[in-house]
Amino acid sequence: MTGPLTGLEDADLLSEEAVADPYPLLAALREHDPVHWSARYRSWFVTRHDDVTAALRDARFSSDRIAPYRRAKLDGPDADPALRAAFGVLEDWMVFKDPPDHRRLRRLVARAFTPRAVTLMAPRVRAIADELLDAVLTRRAGPSEADLIQEFAYPLTASVIAEMLGVPKEDRERFKDWSDEITGLVFGGLGNATRHDRGARGMRELTEYLGGLVAAHERDPADDLLSAMITARDDRDALSPDEVIATGVLLLFAGHETTTSLIGTGLLALLTHPDQRRLLTERRELLDGAVDELLRYDGPAKTVARVMAGDVELRGRTLRRGDRVFLSPASANRDPAVFDRPDDLDVTRDVQRQLGFGIGMHFCLGAPLARLETGIAVPLALERLPGLRPAAGPRQWHPVLLSRGMERFPVRFDAG
Repeated sequence: MTGPLTGLEDADLLSEEAVADPYPLLAALREHDPVHWSARYRSWFVTRHDDVTAALRDARFSSDRIAPYRRAKLDGPDADPALRAAFGVLEDWMVFKDPPDHRRLRRLVARAFTPRAVTLMAPRVRAIADELLDAVLTRRAGPSEADLIQEFAYPLTASVIAEMLGVPKEDRERFKDWSDEITGLVFGGLGNATRHDRGARGMRELTEYLGGLVAAHERDPADDLLSAMITARDDRDALSPDEVIATGVLLLFAGHETTTSLIGTGLLALLTHPDQRRLLTERRELLDGAVDELLRYDGPAKTVARVMAGDVELRGRTLRRGDRVFLSPASANRDPAVFDRPDDLDVTRDVQRQLGFGIGMHFCLGAPLARLETGIAVPLALERLPGLRPAAGPRQWHPVLLSRGMERFPVRFDAG
């Protein structure tokens, strides 16, 4: 299985250049080899908007990729029991489920994670963001430096989802280390030989912590998301204790990881496009659409992994049962067949067809929260940090296939 002879046979999205800017390589794949077999990753890469959209709706592109891996690699007598337990938690995440299990979990979790619960968080999101920016601004007068990921985007999103779940404030700092360790299991990493050991340890510690928190909430329910999940039920079903814990891990992880990246890349996009920053500042009514444009232009979903549940013919290629496929929303969102001037940032653009939050049954359950946080954090940082600009030097990007985001985003501003 090889691609057309276009010079793309050895295309590598984890090269140093592609990690910093994946869009030229994705554009070349999209134009010349839109269903590309990578011998390097033993996987297919699908990059055109219509193909990605169709695949995200096609049950033959299965989300159930954790259970087969666990059965093949971790059920033997020599397997690490801690790693097997960690993948057992991932196996209970709804994002790694196909129907009917996915529908069941999503239906029950949605009864707790309601639009009303998200809307009610708006004042707290603003207050936490203000507190974080206050801390940045009180350092000293004159030109100052800050890291918008470590000092603003991450603590904001992590604090919000932890507060929604009912995690005590004094425990929230512990989640960064746990999340960093679990990232290696979920997203993989370049040259990270210890990611499985660290991920298993982080998952064990986090699930033990959440198990204790669930038990406390069962004894003494509170007005928070964790208690709502414990009591979430309909006339047919309820979440089991293990499912509540696994979903808590998912929400804590996904509830900040992707939005942290979106706030970071959104601010970078506006800081490097001063005309669009000025337009958004002058016309605040554009904000809702601008969040979607930031998601389209440089969102956190670089690729989405699927495993073929059946054979599919696509653009003359045969994707066979068991093959791994990476569908690329990042490429689809820059497809010139769908978006005019796709490599330009335009906060006035109609972006209804952008795929940054997915589509179909796996449309991101946390999309309303991500929109809320980004819509508050991005303009607030631009407003409160005068003369905000990227610091000189290269930025540090996560070297992974699935997600797009910065580990650090150093900036300068004029404190007064």
